[in-house]
Parts: sequence; C-alpha cells; structure tokens
Amino acid sequence: MSLTVNADLLDRAEAGPVDDADFVDCVRTSLPYAWEVVSDVATRAADEVAEHAVPPPSEAERGQLLRALASDAIRGALERHFGVKLAFQNCHRVAAFPPAAVDGAGYREFVSPREQLRNQSPELRDC
Repeated sequence: MSLTVNADLLDRAEAGPVDDADFVDCVRTSLPYAWEVVSDVATRAADEVAEHAVPPPSEAERGQLLRALASDAIRGALERHFGVKLAFQNCHRVAAFPPAAVDGAGYREFVSPREQLRNQSPELRDC
C-alpha cells in the first residue's frame, strides 16, 4: 500500500475533493523517506537544479521513493507544495528544478534518453 490514510481523510475523499495540504500531509507521514529526499532537493533548488543520487538504504525506502514519484497525484502534489519540477532516474536519482529552469538545457538533459542510458549500471538493473 502506498499511503496510510486515516479514516477522517478517507471519509472526506469519499465525500468530495480533498485539499492539497491534507493530501501532502498524508504523503509526508506515509512515505517519510521519499518526503525527506524530495524535501531536501526541493529546498536546495531555489535558484538551480538540485540532485539526490544516493541509493536508498533498503528496499522499503526505495519503494517509498518509487511510489511517490511514479504516482501522478503524489508527484504533482509534491511539485505544487514545494514549487519545483521533479524528475527521477534509476530508483534513486532525483532532481528538483526551479520552474524557470524547466525549459532549460539542464532539465532537458536530465530527462533525456541519453542521460537515462548513461545512468545505468549492473547494480541498478533490478530497480
């Protein structure tokens, strides 16, 4: 399961829209490792790209990061919350770009097939 949703939040979601703040709080408490990584790169991305390239300490943390960044809803909420564009590769390489940098060469390079290929290694083939 990706998120641990309390009964009150689930009831509100059943009844209608839920605001981003409540959803982001659910993500923060459910996926603490992913929150830590995203929070770190987002905070450092005030004026330029910030990257995290340290493999997670365990498969549980790797799973948190994958769930957070593979979900359009979670990724979108995190991007809105922190005011950045997130990108990721190889189950652990995460970058945050300030909005002004998304049209720049650094962003295009990070998300390019070339960079994806260059960031492969035998250790990462199972992720």
